Amino acid sequence: MPKGRLEAFTDGVMAIIITIMVLELKVPDGFELDSLLTVVPKLLIYLLSFVFVGIYWMNHHHTLHATKKVTGGILWANLSLLFWLSLFPFVADWMGENLFRPLPSAAYGFILLMAGVSYLILQKSIIASDGENSSLKKAVGNDWKGMVTSGLIVLAVIFSFFQTCLSLIIYILITIIWMVPDRRIEKILSSGDE
Repeated sequence: MPKGRLEAFTDGVMAIIITIMVLELKVPDGFELDSLLTVVPKLLIYLLSFVFVGIYWMNHHHTLHATKKVTGGILWANLSLLFWLSLFPFVADWMGENLFRPLPSAAYGFILLMAGVSYLILQKSIIASDGENSSLKKAVGNDWKGMVTSGLIVLAVIFSFFQTCLSLIIYILITIIWMVPDRRIEKILSSGDE
C-alpha cells in the first residue's frame, strides 16, 4: 500500500474524531452568562482533547514522511493508534461532565497512555520495516520525550484517585510539552540523511 493512502485514511479518521467531539458539545440552557458557565468544563476538556488529537495528527504526518514502505504490521499498528484515539470523544465527554471525579479522569489518562503506547508501536513497526538505518530511527533515537510523557500520564492516572485537579494539570502540561511539532524528523529529512 502506498503511504499516501495510509495517511489519507488516518487524516479522515482523525477528522471524524474531532467532529464527534465537537458534536458532543451542547448549547447551554439560557442566554445569560450563568448558563454559559455550566458548559465551560466541557469546553475546556474539548479544547484539551482537540489539542491531543492535533498533536497526534501532526506527529503522524511527520512520521509517515520518514517511512519508506507500508507493511501489514504498520497497518495494524496504525489501526491500534486510531482505535485508542477514537475513544477520545467518549472519555472527553465523560470527563467534561464529571470534571473532578476520579474514574473519568483516570479513564482519560488511560486512553491517552494507550494512544501513546500505540504510537510507540507504530514507530517501532516502521523502524523494523525500514531497517536500523531508517530516518525515523535516526530522528527519534531513545525518544526521551515520549518516555517522560508516558511517566507523566501514569502519574496523572494515579493522582486521579486522590488529587484529580493535579491529574488535570499534568494532562495540560503534557499538551504544552508536545504543542510544538516534533522537529527531529524534519531535521533528518531536510538534511538528506535518509
